[in-house]
Amino acid sequence: MAEGVLLIGASGLAREVLAADIAGVVGILDDDADLRGTEIGGVPVLGSVVDAVARTESLLVCVGRGQARRSVVRRLRDAGVGERRYAIFIAPTVRMGPSSHLLPGTILLDGVVVTADVAVGRHVVVMPNCTITHDDVLEDFATLAAGVSLGGSVRVGEAAYIGMNASVRQGLRIGVAATVGMGAVVLDDVPDEATWAGVPAREIGRSS
Repeated sequence: MAEGVLLIGASGLAREVLAADIAGVVGILDDDADLRGTEIGGVPVLGSVVDAVARTESLLVCVGRGQARRSVVRRLRDAGVGERRYAIFIAPTVRMGPSSHLLPGTILLDGVVVTADVAVGRHVVVMPNCTITHDDVLEDFATLAAGVSLGGSVRVGEAAYIGMNASVRQGLRIGVAATVGMGAVVLDDVPDEATWAGVPAREIGRSS
């Protein structure tokens, strides 16, 4: 594999990653043809997403919503891009307990605290100043917006989204593709594909 990292998606998340002093980024790939030849945060947009197949750098998918990230990863997988191509990015100010572990594609931004025996899946995005405590599990493509706090033994389902400054009580489950609104206080399990908000959080909708 060649040295360097390519960011997939000329997004706000890509700019967050660049601002967190990631080393070795050689370019950005995005399907917006109007961005070709421009720069994002001083990094050139080199081509479309599918161009990753013919290149050899490591990849980070910088697409904000988990379900959209999953679609990009599946598209690249179908084109022959395996999990070994994906990098892990841990910002310099992250505090990471030695008994916790991350899988490829995951991004932890500045000020994140990960304590003991936390399991973080593939292509998870954790925005600045989140707290992830003992025995939490973040499944693939989960997204935590800035300032989220998870109590111990919380499980966040695949492609779930937890909004800014939300808090989740210990031992709960946030369902697959569920959404928790910003500032919510979650005191009960959130079902799959449900949207919860408020203090205490209650269901306000379903995605299907």
